[in-house]
Amino acid sequence: MALRITLLHAPAPRVVTETLVELAEGATVGDALKAAHLLDAAGALPAGRFVGVWGRKARLDQPLADGDRVELVRDLRVDPKVARRERFAGQGARGAGLFSRRRPGAKSGY
Repeated sequence: MALRITLLHAPAPRVVTETLVELAEGATVGDALKAAHLLDAAGALPAGRFVGVWGRKARLDQPLADGDRVELVRDLRVDPKVARRERFAGQGARGAGLFSRRRPGAKSGY
């Protein structure tokens, strides 16, 4: 029985490629990446890349199940918490947040 695996790869910011591969029973994450030609010549992950299955970090020798989604992702350049704080500081407290668009005359917090 063949395993159908979806492989997602983000080669550049805001670009995602999706590849469907069919592998033999007992295939691993490394086998899926080899089938999609996403490993370097030595059979290792490219520098600064991590692999996961359904959003959870995985090893190359982890076995796969039918229908799994393997994701090859890049390192984050900016910590999302720091980026959010910087955006909020630039907007100011009045124009941001959950209650920024209130009805005219409405009570504070509603």
